[in-house]
Amino acid sequence: MTRHVQEIGDVTPLHHKVYVILRQQIAEGRYPSDKAIPSEQELSAIFEVSRITVRRALDRLQREGLVVRFRGRGTFALEQALRSTPEVDLRGMFENLLAMGLRTKVKLLEFGDAKASPAVADALRLRPGAPVQRAVRLRIHRGTPFSHLTTYLPEDIAACCKEGDLAEKPLLLLLEQAGIKVTSGDQTISAKLADPIVAPLLEVEAGSPLISVRRTVLDQHERPVEYLDALYRPDVYEYHMHLSRVEDGDAGLWQPAAAAPVMRGAVKGRG
Repeated sequence: MTRHVQEIGDVTPLHHKVYVILRQQIAEGRYPSDKAIPSEQELSAIFEVSRITVRRALDRLQREGLVVRFRGRGTFALEQALRSTPEVDLRGMFENLLAMGLRTKVKLLEFGDAKASPAVADALRLRPGAPVQRAVRLRIHRGTPFSHLTTYLPEDIAACCKEGDLAEKPLLLLLEQAGIKVTSGDQTISAKLADPIVAPLLEVEAGSPLISVRRTVLDQHERPVEYLDALYRPDVYEYHMHLSRVEDGDAGLWQPAAAAPVMRGAVKGRG
């Protein structure tokens, strides 16, 4: 287990590493609710950290309602806290993303005109330095911030998305209301570490691992109409994909049939 702690990254605080692994183990049902989690002293030896570090990790789990601690008896996992909200069956990725926008609150952090960086220009098929609209939003569900979203729109598309609109409605809905039919997208999923600016907004430690999603959204004419650079908290958000096996000569290939973001724990539920 110590090896896993080290793999998360040297820049991440030790107590956060312990917290992340214990939370994952609770989610996986590693600790039955009728059996105590290893003691602070035992966890200290397992992770090779101080008892103070372990205590900080357990304190956070307790604040989030994932464990309960009894004097003289120990700490017990409340694994059902991570599975309390049923998932909602939605038809596809864009329907899912739209539903997520409708079911969550948003805080608009930045809004204005900008010049397209080389990466943004490439995604939107513009020349570098071309005018674009840039908006930075924080999406929140049940009081928990779970995503930091930076979106870029071409200048002519931006006319349909005013500052007040973005603070109240999902961007996909605004595009549809403007007669722009979103039909496809190209998406890349990777990982990043939370920097000192994003970390406090998402209520995580600087250096914490985040899910990075970069998405270019295309309209019915295959024109890029939006570029998204998003960061998600992995403790409350995951990406679920259904695969179908298709025959290709002598080999069987896995083909994605449906994919959808899934919010976990306190903010679980597709959408």
